[in-house]
Amino acid sequence: MPDRAMITDPEVYFAKGCGRCDRFGTADCSTRLWLQGLLTLRRIAREAGLTETAKWGHPCYMHAGRNICLMGAFRGDFRLTFMNAALLKDPDGLLERQGPNTRQPDCIRFTDNDAPARLEPAIRAYLAEAMGYADQGLQPPKETVEVDLPPELIEALDSDPELAEAFAALTPGRRKSWALHLNDAKTSATRISRIEKGRAKIMAGKGATEY
Repeated sequence: MPDRAMITDPEVYFAKGCGRCDRFGTADCSTRLWLQGLLTLRRIAREAGLTETAKWGHPCYMHAGRNICLMGAFRGDFRLTFMNAALLKDPDGLLERQGPNTRQPDCIRFTDNDAPARLEPAIRAYLAEAMGYADQGLQPPKETVEVDLPPELIEALDSDPELAEAFAALTPGRRKSWALHLNDAKTSATRISRIEKGRAKIMAGKGATEY
């Protein structure tokens, strides 16, 4: 499979997909399954006054210099993810955690294309609340969460000073992403393989999920 680059133009996302996999530009792309709902979310975000751009291969909506929300499509659902969700009051109980390692509920998950239209008033209210926090420059309180490093990574860092220096220079979030990525492996051999494959990314200052 040829290397693919994530899209940098939101128009391409709605026409072809995010560019992360070989389904890009095909009828099997997840964005094709959920296009009607995604376009409804796009309209709502634009009408709210948000600036549309593309980050991490997905449409990202900004206000007052801050990322407000990100749109994504998957095989089983599509989502609107809020970037500073810890600030949101969530009066309608719409926010869900994206996975077991997500610190707080941060996304509205949709499983049918008509859902964004039905929830439009609530979505608009959540966007307005998030934009208000951006106008005020408010940030959620920072949480320091330590994740145990697997022994294979500790050994690799001990035996490779260059790698150890690069790993120490990573942001806490990126170090955590590597710990989670490695701890998720079922065998020591898989963890060692992931460390070897990930060395170049660590040296480049990237987290486990960055490209």
